[in-house]
Amino acid sequence: MRLALNISAAANVVLAVGFVAVVLSTSQQSQLGSAMVRAPTHMVVPVTPSMRMSTRSSSARSGMIAPQSTARLDFLEASPYYDQSKIPVNTHKNKAPLTAKVVSVERIVGPKATGETCNIVIDHEGKMPYWEGQSAGVIPPGIDPKRNKPYGVRLYSIASTRYGDKLDGKTMTLCVRRATYWDPELGREDPAKKGVCSNYLCDAKPGTELALTGPSGKVMLMPEEKPETPIIMLATGTGIAPYRGFLRRLFVENTEAAEKFKGLAWLFLGVANSDALLYDDDWKAIQEKYPDKFRYDVALSREQKNKKGGKMYIQDKIEEYGKEVFELMTLGGHIYFCGLKGMMPGVLEAMQNVAKDQGLDWDTTLQGWKKNGQWHVEVY
Repeated sequence: MRLALNISAAANVVLAVGFVAVVLSTSQQSQLGSAMVRAPTHMVVPVTPSMRMSTRSSSARSGMIAPQSTARLDFLEASPYYDQSKIPVNTHKNKAPLTAKVVSVERIVGPKATGETCNIVIDHEGKMPYWEGQSAGVIPPGIDPKRNKPYGVRLYSIASTRYGDKLDGKTMTLCVRRATYWDPELGREDPAKKGVCSNYLCDAKPGTELALTGPSGKVMLMPEEKPETPIIMLATGTGIAPYRGFLRRLFVENTEAAEKFKGLAWLFLGVANSDALLYDDDWKAIQEKYPDKFRYDVALSREQKNKKGGKMYIQDKIEEYGKEVFELMTLGGHIYFCGLKGMMPGVLEAMQNVAKDQGLDWDTTLQGWKKNGQWHVEVY
C-alpha cells in the first residue's frame, strides 16, 4: 500500500510539472504570435471594453483589449469607397421582415444612470447590409391593444459600422434605452405604460428572434468623398448610436476611409451624469491616439454648471465653443444632430446667439448650410 501511495504521489508531481510547462509554452507562443501581427496601414485604436459590448463595471473598464483584427476591411466597400449611389435602402420591408437573432444584450451604464441603456448585437447573417448613419426597424411581437392589430415597426439608429462589431459583415449593433413610465400616483413604474419594443430588446436573450426591416435613411451619411471635411456630432443619450459607427469607421477599423480621413471629428455628448455616459472609454481611447483629429466634450446636466450657473446642457457646450464650430462650418464642415427632438430648440437658440456675436445673419447662415448639404438632423 505504501509503495502504491508513493507511486501515485510521484505521478501527481510529474503531471503538475507537465501542466506548468504547457502553460509557460502556451504563454510564450502567444507573445511570439502577437509580436508577428502585421502592422496596419493606419493606427488602429485598441478595442476597449465597451467596444466589445461589456458592462460599465469598474473591472471591465480598467484595461484595454487588443483589436479583434488588423486585416484590411474592404469587402463591403463601394468603388470608389465614398460612392453613395448604390446604398442599400429598404431591403426588408414591414410586410416581409428579415428574421434575425440576438447575439448579446449588455447594460452599458453605471448604477447611478437615469435609466437603463443596453448595447444589443444582432446577427443578420449578412442579409441586411447597411451603411454608417442608417437605421434599422424592429417589429416587436404581439398585438397592440389600442388598435387590435400587430405592433408597428420601431426605428433605431444603427450603432455599428457596416462590418459589425465582429468585423464579418454579419451583425449590427443597436443602442437602446429601456423606456419606462413612473406613475406619481402609484409611486412606482407602471408596467402597462412601458415602451413595448425597447423593453423587448433589453430583455432579449441570446438566440431571441427579431423581425428586422430596413435599412433606412440617407440623412446621416458621412461626407467621405472629401476626407478633409470636419465632422461635428451632437448627441443626447442614445443619439450617440450613429456616431459610434462613424468613429469606429474613421479610427478603429482598418479601412480606406480611415486611411484617407484628414479632417477633424468632434463629438458633443449630453447626458444626465457620469454614469450615463455611453461608450465613454472608447472616445477617450480615440482622443488619446488621435488628439489632432478627434475632440470629445460632454455636457452633464446634473453634475456641471453652465456659465450662468444653471445646468449644463449640450446647447451650452455649443455656445461655449461656438466660434470654433462656425469656423469649421465655414471650412465646409458637416454638423449632425441625433437624439431627443427636445434638444433642437435650445441648440438652435445657442447657434443663433453665436451668429449674432459674430455679426452674421442666422437665417441666412442656416439656409446656406442646408443648401450645401452640411446640416443633418435625425431626432425623435
